[in-house]
Amino acid sequence: MIRFTLAAGTALLIAGAPVLAQTTPPQATGSAKASSANAVSGSEEWLRQRGESYRSAPDSGQNPAEVAETVRLNAEIAARNAAAEQAEAEGAATFEQQSARWREETARLETQRVQYEADLAAANAASAAYGRARAAWEAEVAACERARRVCVTPSPKD
Repeated sequence: MIRFTLAAGTALLIAGAPVLAQTTPPQATGSAKASSANAVSGSEEWLRQRGESYRSAPDSGQNPAEVAETVRLNAEIAARNAAAEQAEAEGAATFEQQSARWREETARLETQRVQYEADLAAANAASAAYGRARAAWEAEVAACERARRVCVTPSPKD
C-alpha cells in the first residue's frame, strides 16, 4: 500500500511539474490597483491586468509541430491522470473491503469476549455456590461428629 501511495504521489508530481514551474503573475501597484478595483472579477480587463490571457493565437500564427506536441503531451497527461484516478479508486475499494473485514472480525471477537465473560461469571457463580454448599456440609458433619452421632447427609456433588 505504501508503494502504491508513493507511486501515485510521484505520478501526480510529474504530471503537475509544469504547473509548479510557472511563475506568479506580476502584482498590480499604485494606480493599477485603483483601476483594478473598477474591473469586475473574472472579466477580460481584470484578467489582462493580472497578465492572464485565455485566447489562443490564430491558426495562421501557430506552429503545427508545437500544436501536435502540445496535443501529444496533453493526451499523455490525461492518460496519467486517468491511470492515477483508477489506481486511487482501486485503492479506495481495497481499503473499504479491508475495513469491512476488520469491522466484521472486531464484531465477532467482541461477541466472543462477551460470551467468555458471561461463561466466566456463570462458572464463578457455580463455584461460589459449590463452595457454600461444601462449607455447609462440612459444618453439618463437624456438628454431627461433636454430638457423637452418625451423619447421613451426602456431600455436595463434585
